[in-house]
Amino acid sequence: MKAIVALTVNGDRHEVAVPEHWTLLEALRYALGLTGSKQGCDKGDCGACTVLLDDIPVLACITPVREAEGHAITTVEGLAGPGALHPLQQAFAETGAAQCGFCTPGILMSAWGLLLREPAPGREEIAEAISGNLCRCTGYTKIFEAIEVAAERLKGAGSNGSSRRVEEWRSGRDSASAAPAPVGGAEGAPASLESPGASAGTDPDARRPNMLGQPGVVHSSTPPLFRSEG
Repeated sequence: MKAIVALTVNGDRHEVAVPEHWTLLEALRYALGLTGSKQGCDKGDCGACTVLLDDIPVLACITPVREAEGHAITTVEGLAGPGALHPLQQAFAETGAAQCGFCTPGILMSAWGLLLREPAPGREEIAEAISGNLCRCTGYTKIFEAIEVAAERLKGAGSNGSSRRVEEWRSGRDSASAAPAPVGGAEGAPASLESPGASAGTDPDARRPNMLGQPGVVHSSTPPLFRSEG
């Protein structure tokens, strides 16, 4: 059985018809087409699905979608501002903190949640903040360094730089990137699965953003590793 849920994601309100048993991660990926949040373990073990709920990191794969109603949800797609990467994304690109990239969206969100509440974290605080995010490539050292670099840059942006909300980084974004239609087709199927370029049964990762959460965007200073080819 399906139900209509109202979700506020990256500052935009959506109403979608989803199965009542779905998690927040399933709604984000398969109803809204926001595939930056990765589906890894489905048990809350790997952290690849991490998003912010009212600026607090949560594991979307074990969060019932109904529990997210009435809260502000931020995914990795909501980090970057118009024409520029978020300071965390830029620091990850510069320091080589992402390799295969599968864990990167979740780590970015855990790190942003940390910087929102603690503008100048120490190494131990950073380690604690991303302790629920598994990375099998980097050994974490470059991830720690990237978060420290971003924290310094955010401090330089102003005395309250690290407490800026996602909307500030999104200001000026083209309004053409509107949300999918509120409710699905005649039988209530999620609208994003019926949108142009996608059909039921199509792997949503075919429209996936790159590992920094930007769908098909190549930033001028972003190395090839971070580029999305489609």
